[in-house]
Amino acid sequence: MRPIPRAWPVSSTALTLLGALPVTAFLAWGTAHAFSAVTSLTGRDSGGMALPWLVSFLLLWWVPLSWLERPRTVPPGAQAGLDALKVTVQVPVYNEDPHAVRACLHSVLAQSRPVDRIRVVDDGSVHDDGTPMTYDDVRAELYERAAAQGVEVTWDRTPNRGKRYAQMHVLAHDDADVFVTLDSDSVLDADAVAEGLKPFADPKVTSVAGHVLVLNHDTTVLTRMINLLYLPFTRGLRSAQSVLGRVTINSGTLAFYRAHIVRDAAGAYENETFRGRPMQMNDDSMLTFYGLLAGDTVHQPSSLVFTLAPEQWSHYLRQQLRWMRGTTVRHLWWLRYMPMNGIVFWTTVAEYLHIVLGFAIPVVLLADPELRTHLDTILTYGAVIGVAMSYLMALRLFTVARTDMRRRQALLLFALAPLATAWRALVLRLVYLYAMATCHRINRWGTRERVEVGLAPS
Repeated sequence: MRPIPRAWPVSSTALTLLGALPVTAFLAWGTAHAFSAVTSLTGRDSGGMALPWLVSFLLLWWVPLSWLERPRTVPPGAQAGLDALKVTVQVPVYNEDPHAVRACLHSVLAQSRPVDRIRVVDDGSVHDDGTPMTYDDVRAELYERAAAQGVEVTWDRTPNRGKRYAQMHVLAHDDADVFVTLDSDSVLDADAVAEGLKPFADPKVTSVAGHVLVLNHDTTVLTRMINLLYLPFTRGLRSAQSVLGRVTINSGTLAFYRAHIVRDAAGAYENETFRGRPMQMNDDSMLTFYGLLAGDTVHQPSSLVFTLAPEQWSHYLRQQLRWMRGTTVRHLWWLRYMPMNGIVFWTTVAEYLHIVLGFAIPVVLLADPELRTHLDTILTYGAVIGVAMSYLMALRLFTVARTDMRRRQALLLFALAPLATAWRALVLRLVYLYAMATCHRINRWGTRERVEVGLAPS
C-alpha cells in the first residue's frame, strides 16, 4: 500500500507572521481607497472611478479575515463527549480507479481516532465496455482489515441514480451521531477524523468542512496550477466564513455533519429539483445549507484530506462548469431562504456585485473619453495591483506543511500565482457566465463516464 501523506497546519506564530503582510497591506490600501472616494464625492477630485475601486476592494473582505482562522480546540472536560460519538463514514463510488478506492478506505482504517462504521455504496460502476466494475479485491480487503480492527462495514451496489441516492441509501436509517462524507478519490490524513470532530464540542456547530489538498499536485502542469486555482476558496473564502461560523459550502471531499440533520433531510435531499429537473450536483452545498439553517457551519484547517485533481484540461473545465452551475442554483436558495440581515445573504449579493463590477469597470474605462486618455496608466496600475493581490492571496499556500511537497515546489507555485489569477479573470469568469446561463442543466451527477484520474499502485 502506498504510504499515506501527512500534513498539518503551521503554528499560530507562523500564521501571524505570514498574515501580517496581507492584513497590513489591506488596511493601507483600504484607507487609500476610502480617502480617494471621499475626495471624489466631495468634488475635490474629478476621478470618477474612485468609488467603484473602493467597492471592488471591499468585496475582497475575506482575504484579510481568512488570516484570523485557527483550528478549533476542545474545551476542558469535553473530550469524553467527543470520544463517545458514534461516527459513520460514507463513501460513494462511481467509476473510480480501484487503486484510489483502496487508498481511500485504507486511510479511513488508519485514523488515530477510529470510526465505528464504514458504508460504501457503489452507484452502478461500469467498465468502458459496459460490464459491471465490482471492486471485488478492494471489497474483500476492506472487510478483512475492518474485521481485524472491530470496525463495522457495509458495501452495497445500487443502480446508477447519482451521488445523493448513494449517500441516502445508507444514511437515511443509520444511527450514528456524526456522519462523515468522503469522496472515493480522496485520502485522509491520519488525524483527519480526530481533528474534524473537535468543533462538535460546541453544541451550536452543525457541520464541519475538512481542509482539502491536491494529492496528485505534481503530476501535470494542470495539477500544479490547480493547487493555486483552488486556493482562494479552500484556504481563503471558506476560512473567512468559518471565522464567522457561516461556511456556505463544505467540500464533498471531506465533511462532517451532525447525523440527525442529514437523516431529517431524507426524501427531500435526494429529490431536490430545479426548474422541474432533478438536482444531482452540489450535494455538498445542500447538506451545508441544512447545517446553516440549524446552527453554525465551520471549517477545521487541521482536518486534512488529499484528493485527486483533474489531470486533463477537458476534465477540469467540465468539473468547473458542473460546480459553477450548481453554485448558481444554490445562490438562489441562499437569497430566498437565508435571513436578509445575515452574513450569507449579503455575501451572496456581494459576489454578484463583484461579477457585475468585473465587467462594468472595463466598459466604463473604454466608454469615458477622459478615462481613455489615461488608459495606459490605469492598465499599468491595475496590472501592478493584480500581481500584488495574487501574491498576497497565494501566501495562504504556506499555511499548511505536508510531507509530499518540497519547499522548492511550494515556492515555484507561489511564483506562478499571477498566472492563476489571470486564468480566473480571463477564462473562468467567462465560463461562470456560461454556467449561470445554463444552470438548468443540473440533472447529471458529475463528469465521470469512465475512470478519468488514477492513482498509481505502490
